[in-house]
Amino acid sequence: MRAFLIATAAICITAGLATAQDDAPVTSQTEETSIVSEDPYLWLEEVEGEEALSWVRGQNDRSLNALTADPRYAGLQAAAEEIVTSNDRIPYGSVRNGQVYNFWQDETNVRGLWRRTSLESYSSDTPDWETVLDFDALATAEEKNWVFKGANCLEPLDAPARHCLISLSDGGKDAVVVREFDLETKQFVKDGFITPEAKQGLAWVDADTVLIGTDWGGDGATLTESGYPSVVKRWRRGKPLAEATTIVTGDKTDVGVWPITLELEDGSVVQGAVEAETFFTSTYHVVVDGEPLILPIPLKSTPQDVYAGRLMVALQEDWSPAEGQNFKSGDLVSFDINAFLAELTLPEVDLVFRPSARQSFEGVSVAGDTALISINDNVVGKVLKLSRSDAGWETAPIELPGTGQAGLAFADRRSTMAFINYEGFLTPDTLLGLDTSTGTVTPLKSVPAKFAADGLTVQQFEATSADGTQIPYFIVHREDITLDGTTPTLLYGYGGFQISLNPNYSPVTGRLWLENGGAYVLANIRGGGEFGPDWHQAGLKLNRQRIYDDFIAVGEDIIAKGITSSDHLGIMGGSNGGLLMGVMLNQRPDLWNAVVVQVPLLDMMRYHLLLAGASWVDEYGSPDVPEERAFLETISPYQNFDAEADYPVPFFVTSTKDDRVHPGHARKMAKLFEAAGKPFFYYENIDGGHSAAANQLERAKRSALEYVYLMQQLMGPTADSEG
Repeated sequence: MRAFLIATAAICITAGLATAQDDAPVTSQTEETSIVSEDPYLWLEEVEGEEALSWVRGQNDRSLNALTADPRYAGLQAAAEEIVTSNDRIPYGSVRNGQVYNFWQDETNVRGLWRRTSLESYSSDTPDWETVLDFDALATAEEKNWVFKGANCLEPLDAPARHCLISLSDGGKDAVVVREFDLETKQFVKDGFITPEAKQGLAWVDADTVLIGTDWGGDGATLTESGYPSVVKRWRRGKPLAEATTIVTGDKTDVGVWPITLELEDGSVVQGAVEAETFFTSTYHVVVDGEPLILPIPLKSTPQDVYAGRLMVALQEDWSPAEGQNFKSGDLVSFDINAFLAELTLPEVDLVFRPSARQSFEGVSVAGDTALISINDNVVGKVLKLSRSDAGWETAPIELPGTGQAGLAFADRRSTMAFINYEGFLTPDTLLGLDTSTGTVTPLKSVPAKFAADGLTVQQFEATSADGTQIPYFIVHREDITLDGTTPTLLYGYGGFQISLNPNYSPVTGRLWLENGGAYVLANIRGGGEFGPDWHQAGLKLNRQRIYDDFIAVGEDIIAKGITSSDHLGIMGGSNGGLLMGVMLNQRPDLWNAVVVQVPLLDMMRYHLLLAGASWVDEYGSPDVPEERAFLETISPYQNFDAEADYPVPFFVTSTKDDRVHPGHARKMAKLFEAAGKPFFYYENIDGGHSAAANQLERAKRSALEYVYLMQQLMGPTADSEG
């Protein structure tokens, strides 16, 4: 889909360039285990600082020695490596000019191959792949730890795709270098579009023009307080980047400003930019007759695609564009985009799709001349076909081979072939091809079972939160478990940024946990998007305790059912989910016996000063606003650490190269445990980026470490282990 292209990843996934700011007082007081107003551990925020890295290496050595010495570790690591490097995986891809492009990593191609094959060959059991770009070879030749961060390819209606903008990250950071690449010669374009490293976004206008938002000048002066671009310019081929022409300038207080292109059905392209004033509010600018014009849609809304001459817009707030019209948050609406561009006023808006109370709209894409909608239906993904007639808009379900989780993997108006991913907790991934010209759904790829699912079952329950709200959750466990509270159970949660957690097939969890007798629970707590914008917004800022109450309720419910007990219950979460884990450590240390805290936010008094933290104040609240600071003080894991509390032994996981969530969060929290003489595990990948893994082997290592830790805490030592 390129009809409405925001030329960077979703705002909640990208991050800023700002470095840690040491603007809080550094004191000479001795190590304390309780933080009130001063922070003795600011030195751990110096990402590449000699003293900080020395501490990191010491903790890594200590934790790795303890975890890898467990006799179970070697088998777990071998199983994880076998899974992540296996060739027996679905090569998901996108279709360009009748060819399927795929990014592939295995034990030989650690950094990966970008490759292609014909659609006909792709449908066979043994596709004939042609390598387009070898990132391992590129990294060796250029002596860089290149990580592929995506390709943005120009696809005009009147010519085949040829030129792409390749994003390369050194070590997995969000900051990238962008270089123009020729698909025909399979070489980078000499004197083509090349950018310095930055958090940036680019969008094609035509073969010789791009829009770009970046760190103009490289000194940070044109970045927002969150570290994102604040100025979008038009850059023409052959011209120095410094001579690009400004089209939209945002404010320093914005989250960021990114380039967008709106492609109409006749192939013409409208240029513009999205100015995100906050994380969840954005103004969309389109350039008409050389001047930027604001698209008259709500600040909490997201343009989706153009279909039947109408721009589809997803609402995250109620909207009354005209007298008598009342659209609801969560609705999908549309209006005639050509009429708007001609008359510069908002045409009549109509309702396209309204989810039910247990549904949420996820996205709309166009494949050929067919529009497809992705929704959540009671936390299970479905795909619908959208059509418009004189009677209005109608939807019909795409007939699938079962009742599992389904989602759009690829759709583009230049191809009548759309890809649908179909899976479940116990159902291996299947890739289905939907030919929108005939309506035929054909299995294209499937993978064999990667773990033994015989005797396993999946159930969906609801727990009652503190305010009476019913919180759904899934649990995967053996059918024959005894309800005596002894089943080792891993509870996973996230709860933020309107991100939904759906059933998915995880070979790593299956092999490393379920096969070893563990149960797995997925909690659909508020803060996510499982039931639309309202489910997310119920847990914003001062209401965030609801999210934590929801997670606690799920933990208590599975204990009440006799499935597990506190001694055998562990929890895991990353990023915003890492904050959830930190809060759970403080609020209910009695409820769990293992806590995996992945790439977390933990110091909520300084999070807005570190890297991309300022962009998240619309989610968490700001420490600079007295009322919001007062609430944050009650939940901030770092500030609420209690040296006298009886904590479960936690495992902190982060990455030095994470330029999204600062590694200082995990470092400082772990330091509190160390200063208090409390046991903990700590692992910081020196590369890795926000996933804490720069390649597949690192991912396998991290998984093996996490699961052997969970086994030690929840299953106990083996006969030949020291525990």
